[in-house]
Amino acid sequence: MSKYHEAHRASIESPEEFWAQAAEGIDWEKPWDRVLDNPAPLTYRWFAGGQLNTCYNAVDRHVERGRGDQTAIIYDSAVADTRRKITYTELRDEVAHFAGALAANGVSRGDRVIIYMPMIPQAIIAVLACARLGAVHSVVFGGFAAAELATRIDDAKPTMIVSASCGIEPSRLVEYKPLLDEAIDLASHKPGHCIIFQRPQAEASMVDGRDVDWNEAVAAAEPHDCVTVEATDPLYLLYTSGTTGQPKGIVRDNGGHAVALHWSMKHIYGVEPGEVYWAASDIGWVVGHSYIIYGPLLHGNTTVLFEGKPVGTPDAGAFWRVAAEHKVAAMFTAPTAFRAIKQQDPNGELIGNYDLSGLRTLFLAGERCDPDTLHWAEDRLGIPVIDHWWQTETGWAIAANCVGIELLPVKAGSVGPAVPGWDVHALDIKGNDVAPGDVGAIACKLPLPPGTLPGLWNAEERFRESYLATFPGYYETGDAGYIDDDGYINVMSRTDDVINVAGHRLSTGAIEEVLAGHPDVAECAVIGAADQMKGQLPLGFLVLKAGVERDPDDIVAETVAMVREKVGPVAVFKKAVVVGRLPKTRSGKILRGTMRKIADSDAYKVPATIEDPAVLDEIAESLKTIGYAGKG
Repeated sequence: MSKYHEAHRASIESPEEFWAQAAEGIDWEKPWDRVLDNPAPLTYRWFAGGQLNTCYNAVDRHVERGRGDQTAIIYDSAVADTRRKITYTELRDEVAHFAGALAANGVSRGDRVIIYMPMIPQAIIAVLACARLGAVHSVVFGGFAAAELATRIDDAKPTMIVSASCGIEPSRLVEYKPLLDEAIDLASHKPGHCIIFQRPQAEASMVDGRDVDWNEAVAAAEPHDCVTVEATDPLYLLYTSGTTGQPKGIVRDNGGHAVALHWSMKHIYGVEPGEVYWAASDIGWVVGHSYIIYGPLLHGNTTVLFEGKPVGTPDAGAFWRVAAEHKVAAMFTAPTAFRAIKQQDPNGELIGNYDLSGLRTLFLAGERCDPDTLHWAEDRLGIPVIDHWWQTETGWAIAANCVGIELLPVKAGSVGPAVPGWDVHALDIKGNDVAPGDVGAIACKLPLPPGTLPGLWNAEERFRESYLATFPGYYETGDAGYIDDDGYINVMSRTDDVINVAGHRLSTGAIEEVLAGHPDVAECAVIGAADQMKGQLPLGFLVLKAGVERDPDDIVAETVAMVREKVGPVAVFKKAVVVGRLPKTRSGKILRGTMRKIADSDAYKVPATIEDPAVLDEIAESLKTIGYAGKG
């Protein structure tokens, strides 16, 4: 039996023993009474009775053990042309002082603090300061629309909001303060204070009696010690879009979260303390929480905080520059970032300008990685490229090729086998396991491992309905896919994206995989568009690589032929359209549901998380040329 299979079997057969051993990597103020407290199937808690402080584990203990001079954070801003390194000692001092500033302005254990910040060190400092006090932070993506921010203010009811004067995009400056002021005006709940960090690129106007300048608040504050909290106390809330329009506040606890993330750094990502780890994401998303902030710092790594884009800051070599300059050992980003790079630099010529000899592994997650993109990265980087899969709700990986345990063969199109701690199944509509290779709803047997969501903020019934009701005894992921004979998991699409063509269930992911293999296609998406005769028909969207000058009709015809050959006539794939870009969230997820509504001429609400709303009009115009989205 391989090392991986031994670890996975131990985690499923003896979970308490497995996670008790993992918990030795964390410093506890008080040991737990029970590793797994499970009085009822749906009320389990990890490390009940244990006490700790997450900030202490992420910062102070490294200083106390003689590693204070090690760099904790490398801040690299391509848009502000700024570089800064912060040691663990410096980080401890800055976090302690800002925690003191929060406390002086009314924040205490259990209070909520909304953090609405760009990708600057002060954002991480604010997060850790909340953890230091035992306050519950809720990071909202900087520049988020005022109305959406207001709904989060009303749900979390924060004592304090921490923000900055602006964010910097490649082509524009986004002033945050007017958006924050509008959100507070719209919200029924009013925070006691706002602490504002003034960036040199823009100065925010301040509201007397409510707003406090960051530097002034810190200068007046005394450093604050770490506050001991229960392992089961909430560490943070992170909102994800809900189907009802009301955002869902994912709750993350302190104890299980610290144990799982610390364990994951070595066993999944294969890095040792002191090495440089880079998650090219944003702290507004779960990846930023888990692998820009907490995971690397809990493990004693150096984390990279990058303010920029994979292309345009200044070119498609931005990632290679950062990885080379900072000697990154393991990198983690979304497949969509690589598709953007591939589109601008199809042959990867810019890679040759940088020394990437220190980069051992590239991890991808957040959106399904088509085999073509994975092979493109493998071929040009010459290192293992590992697609893995997890969700905002889970906080860390459900499935992955666990490099730190044992590098297993990479299967393009698969996210790898289940990570130790996860018991993953593909189920039919009745909740029975489907045969290997057959598509089913992917669900995880309860109890979920440490670090996952124990519930939703003030919404217990919604938690059960959203995740636990469909398959009793399981967590419903909302994803569809299959598990092969080797136990590798293939996540094909969201359950909602499984389309029904004349009674045949087809995964849009399977068709996208074929389209992505066309030599002229940089990225693609497939939706199920309404059809009177067959119920739904697959409809493709193609973004071409830079420099392609062929007739788009010829490329579409070739992709239609490819799908017919590789998926079969049952797919009835006849129509696709070439577009300049796809609508995406700021985290890189393609907004297929919105595209489907546009194609079907249904009313839709512009998603709050969209990167650029203008792209929706572009999609509509393109669809009209092939008979969708109204009359062409």
